[in-house]
Amino acid sequence: MIFFKKKAKITLKNCKIPEHIGIIMDGNGRWAKKRMLPRSAGHAAGSENFKTIARYCNKIGVKYLTVYAFSTENWKRPKAEVDGIMDLLRKYLKDSTNFKAENIKLRFIGELSVLPLDIQELIKKAELESDEATGLVVYMAVNYGGRDEIVHAVKKISERVKNGTFNTEDITEQVLSDNMYYTVPDPEFIIRPSGEYRLSNFLVWQSAYAEFWYSDVLWPDFSPDDLDRAIIDFNKRNRRFGGVDEEEGEKR
Repeated sequence: MIFFKKKAKITLKNCKIPEHIGIIMDGNGRWAKKRMLPRSAGHAAGSENFKTIARYCNKIGVKYLTVYAFSTENWKRPKAEVDGIMDLLRKYLKDSTNFKAENIKLRFIGELSVLPLDIQELIKKAELESDEATGLVVYMAVNYGGRDEIVHAVKKISERVKNGTFNTEDITEQVLSDNMYYTVPDPEFIIRPSGEYRLSNFLVWQSAYAEFWYSDVLWPDFSPDDLDRAIIDFNKRNRRFGGVDEEEGEKR
């Protein structure tokens, strides 16, 4: 008789949990195509998985989670697909139980003013309803682009210079950071499922010293176990921020 050893359960024991994780939620369309389903089914499955992963991040002690929901470039997709994504966003925002019981705060970043007016109102309502939450803060990037965010910050600072309330000599990295869409600690860890190895205009400014982790798993199938694997790998990284490792010499 042949006995098979049971696979050991992944554990985060003794692991440092990243304070801020960014996730590029990629692979919804390919997930649907593999199952001969419409792309909308993939986006719906991805939306449900976002809730699962956000709740798990809250459980393990992540403080900030930024997810790439809809980029400034995604408007180029077929109108039917864009409309379907907007409808999913509406449905999600109308669900009054979203994260309320889990003590999760919900925030949105991006150029929100071009979104349909009803969605803008639903976003305000969702943010207000979660305002008292003290657990994980989820930032959903909608109509977001990293380069667009930098342009947005430069315009804000330029306006102050133009009005005579700020001097160009006082512009620093911190000043730029303070004028981005949001001011939280930069992400330590950025995860991209789906087998792609690109940043795709996500958190361009903030990710200068982030660690990256890639997986072939498509986003709707990305599980808490996959996140555990990523965090365990994160804990193997030596984050020197341009400093010197006495054993290995200087590395960046």
